[in-house]
Amino acid sequence: MDASTKPAEGTAPGDGHTYRMPLPRLRLTRDGSHGPLDGAWWPRCDALELELPALVGSLDPSAGPVTHVTVETAAWPDAPRRVMAPGHVIEVALTDAAAEAHAITVDCGTVGRWELLVVPPDEPAGAAAQLLTAAADPGNPLSAPRLLALTESGLDGQARWESEGGAGPG
Repeated sequence: MDASTKPAEGTAPGDGHTYRMPLPRLRLTRDGSHGPLDGAWWPRCDALELELPALVGSLDPSAGPVTHVTVETAAWPDAPRRVMAPGHVIEVALTDAAAEAHAITVDCGTVGRWELLVVPPDEPAGAAAQLLTAAADPGNPLSAPRLLALTESGLDGQARWESEGGAGPG
């Protein structure tokens, strides 16, 4: 599902005013049958403390509050260990695992979990749209690092992605 819910709301520190966080650029798989990814997220910048509250505010609330995320150190070098989201604190774990490159794991305790491709903030819009769509495709067999690497390799990457089981454009 596209993240087309209303923006998350919160209170600005110190002044008591409410604000709306922009909707995250997010696409999730539509059904429960999917590959290694549950979708993709395209943050606007590399400041996790600014981007994460909007992301978690747009996820399905029936999965429970997001309690923990895991991100790759190289993609989020300045990530704080805790991020404030409306109504709660999210613990942030950093990993150096190559399998976690360009991914974020979002945990809601024992209720729900999402594995998302993180599209680099500076990715051109066309390539980002392709990545958002491909990662949310229930037939996508590729991990976040592999999907990003194939997309960055251009048209040859598209042909290889399709030969590895990815859906064609459409």
